[in-house]
Amino acid sequence: MSLLVAGEWGGHMKIRVLGAAAGGGFPQWNCNCHNCKGFRDGTVNALARTQSSICISTDDENWLLVNASPDIRAQLASFAPLQPARQLRDTGIAAVLLMDAQIDHTSGLLMLREGCPLDLYCTDPVFEDLSQGFPIFPMLDFKTWNGGFRRQPISLNAEQGFEIPAIQQLRIHAMPLTSKAPPYSPHRDHPVSGDNIGIFVEDLRSGGTLFYAPGLGEIEPHLLPWMERADCLMVDGTLWRDDEMIRQEVGVQLGTTMGHLPQSGPGGMLEVLETLPATRKVLIHINNTNPILNEDSPERAELQRRGVDVAWDGMEIWL
Repeated sequence: MSLLVAGEWGGHMKIRVLGAAAGGGFPQWNCNCHNCKGFRDGTVNALARTQSSICISTDDENWLLVNASPDIRAQLASFAPLQPARQLRDTGIAAVLLMDAQIDHTSGLLMLREGCPLDLYCTDPVFEDLSQGFPIFPMLDFKTWNGGFRRQPISLNAEQGFEIPAIQQLRIHAMPLTSKAPPYSPHRDHPVSGDNIGIFVEDLRSGGTLFYAPGLGEIEPHLLPWMERADCLMVDGTLWRDDEMIRQEVGVQLGTTMGHLPQSGPGGMLEVLETLPATRKVLIHINNTNPILNEDSPERAELQRRGVDVAWDGMEIWL
């Protein structure tokens, strides 16, 4: 399946990157690491990025929002198709899908309360976290907010997949990823299947396919067949090195401990991507410490040599 250039619609699946950064965005508001300081004083050549989220459509009118970041209001303001256009009050968001229950992927739901009712797709563990540890569902209940979020379960039977009625000709296959639940989760230290997912999205009309996994800590055997089928891979770009945050003295954990496979090193993301046939390979969910944010860095040059893109806010892909 070949990719189209920007501007060609013709009934294909369109992916819009609303936010490309990891939690905290770039530059992070309280961070003075090399990248954040350099961005502010103009010595690092980089683009600002909000916290990670994408949206997908097959008709440029009805959109599936994948994750609702704390930056959702600015992201909606930057993309006209999601803004009110058909009625006095409305939105192009036809449904929401959550990859996990992390704050940087769910707190934007609080801003969307005024646009309810909305169908919200999530796994059972994510629903549990958002009903207890971070109780968004009780806060935005049916009676208080215009019908609230109508929870729709996500099946982890990847082969079967599911469709979202509001998004025509789109089928989604969800698969569990090895990861940790959020700090507020009842099963933080006892991970369960569905804490974090990847999705394989296919346009049933054009045949275009996307594999999306912004929180990918390990390339597990059950993921590879889906990754091999995808025309576009949009995957975890959090850290260049596993010990990056320790080296830069802004954290004490390894990336793999946090559930993020680094790009470099044996078995790293770049080594994996090298073996896969996708036409387009994109890193997303990029931490503020990652040197690939600097467009003049040797790490960025290495990505270009390998044909791997770095997502930015506003990036668009047609499949």
